Amino acid sequence: MTDAIAETVRLPIGPVDLTTIETDAAPGFSGTKSDGKAALAEIADDLAGLQERLWAEGTSGSRRRILLVLQGMDTSGKGGVLRHAVGLIDPQGVRITSFKAPTDAELKHDFLWRIKKGLPEAGYVGVFDRSHYEDVLIAKVRGYAEPEEIERRYDAINDFEAGLAAEGTTIIKCMLHISPEKQKERLKARLDKPEKHYKYNPGDLDERAHWSKYQNAYEIALERTNTDLARWHVIPSDKKWFRNLAVAELLLATLRGMDLQWPLADFDVEAQKQRMFDETPPA
Repeated sequence: MTDAIAETVRLPIGPVDLTTIETDAAPGFSGTKSDGKAALAEIADDLAGLQERLWAEGTSGSRRRILLVLQGMDTSGKGGVLRHAVGLIDPQGVRITSFKAPTDAELKHDFLWRIKKGLPEAGYVGVFDRSHYEDVLIAKVRGYAEPEEIERRYDAINDFEAGLAAEGTTIIKCMLHISPEKQKERLKARLDKPEKHYKYNPGDLDERAHWSKYQNAYEIALERTNTDLARWHVIPSDKKWFRNLAVAELLLATLRGMDLQWPLADFDVEAQKQRMFDETPPA
C-alpha cells in the first residue's frame, strides 16, 4: 500500500517551486492517519531485516552503506523522523550525526571537512540531522558566506556526493516541507507545555522572520544539487504521521533496491554442526 510514496515525493530534476508542493498532503497514500500509523508498523520487520543484511554485508567486506540527509525548517520534524522511522531499525547499525553551528576550529577548514568526519562506515545507515546543506541555506540567508562562495559550494556538494556514491554510499536526501502556519502552531505548543520548553529556542523566531528567504534558498539548493546519483525528496510534513511513513518507506525502498545478500560462510557449516553434535557437555 505504501510503494507509491517513494515515487511521488521524489523531486523531478529541474526548476523548483515549493509553493506548488503541498505541505499538508499525503501523496501516494490514500488512507487515514490510523491507516498510516498501521502501515508504518507493518513495514518495521522488513526494515529491520534488510538493515541487518546491510550490516552483515559490511562485516564481510562490502563497502555499501546508506546516508539519510534530513533538512527542514525548525519544527519540521527531524527528531520525530529519528524516533518513529529510523527508530524502527537496530540502533547498533545506525550512526546519527547532528550538525550545529560550526565551531571556531571547524571554521578554519573547508565547509565539508566536518561533514566527512560524520560519514557512516560500511554496513551502517547514517543519518545527518541537518547537514552540509546548512552551508548553502543559513549561510546564504544570513550572509555568512559571499555569493561567490555559495555558488562554489553547490558544485562542491555535487562532487562530494558523487564521490560518496562511487565509494558505495546510497544517498537519500529529504527536505521536510512544512507550512509557516504549522510551524507557528508547533512553536506555540512548545511554549504552552512546560515539558516542551527545553525544545524551544528564542532564536527560532529570528529565523522564522526570514521565511521567504529560506524558501528561496531551499529552492535554489534543491535545484542545483538534485542529481541522478543523489536525488532530493520533498516530504509534506504538516502531517507528522505521513512524514514518518514517507521517510520509512524511502528507507525500505532503498534497502530493497540494493538486493542485499547474506554473506556466505567462510567455514565448513556441516563440520561445525558435527562438532556441536560431538561436543562433550561442559563440566
